[in-house]
Amino acid sequence: MGLFDRVSRVVRANLNAAVSSAEDPEKILDQAIIDMQEDLVQLRQAVATAIASQKRTQQQVNQANSEAENWQRRAKLALEKGDETLAREALSRRKTNLETAAALQGQLDQQAGTVDTLKRNLIALEGKISEAKTKKDMLKARASAAKANEQLQKTVGNLGTSSAMGAFERMEDKVLQMEARSQAAAELAGADLESQFAQLEAGNDVDDELAALKEQLLTGSSPSQAQLPGTQTTAPASSPSAPKDAAVDAELEDLKRQLDQL
Repeated sequence: MGLFDRVSRVVRANLNAAVSSAEDPEKILDQAIIDMQEDLVQLRQAVATAIASQKRTQQQVNQANSEAENWQRRAKLALEKGDETLAREALSRRKTNLETAAALQGQLDQQAGTVDTLKRNLIALEGKISEAKTKKDMLKARASAAKANEQLQKTVGNLGTSSAMGAFERMEDKVLQMEARSQAAAELAGADLESQFAQLEAGNDVDDELAALKEQLLTGSSPSQAQLPGTQTTAPASSPSAPKDAAVDAELEDLKRQLDQL
């Protein structure tokens, strides 16, 4: 394959691709209808011209036949007058007109066939144009729907990867993180509050027990009747006669040791 053929094929391929990409269905359909209507105008003109020519030929045929009849009468008149030479000339003219009429009649028959063919083509073209207009409207509607659908699909496709959707996803994650931190802070605050109340409650228990012991000492209650929780301090069974003050002092010392261990 020669270089020129290869270059020519490449150029034609690029031109065809450019033309195909530039073709708009709606514009192409409108232009096709315009072209068909221009052909219809030209065909109508051709039909009109053929019909006019046919009528002119018909007139010529009629005129030749009329002239032939006229020369027939003249030949008869000359023969009646005894002028045979003039009668012969008239008959010669009649023959010429008859031949002319016959030739024109053949031409007229051909023109009639041409006119019939042109009329049929005209009717067929008008039908094609009417069908093409209906089909054009349908195709244009389909093309518009296809364009709208394609644009919608592109829009939907861009939504999945657009920065706007990415921003929504990032903000959603951020809100979830903020909610998690808020919940954790609330839990920590609640735990700290519970520990503070627990300390207060523990301190109140110790103070209440100390106050109860002081009241028992002042009222002379037995140490065995007021004991600290978790302690078992009972008077020794083997020494019931121990002095009361020594027992109280021992109880008080034991209580102090317990308070120091808290």
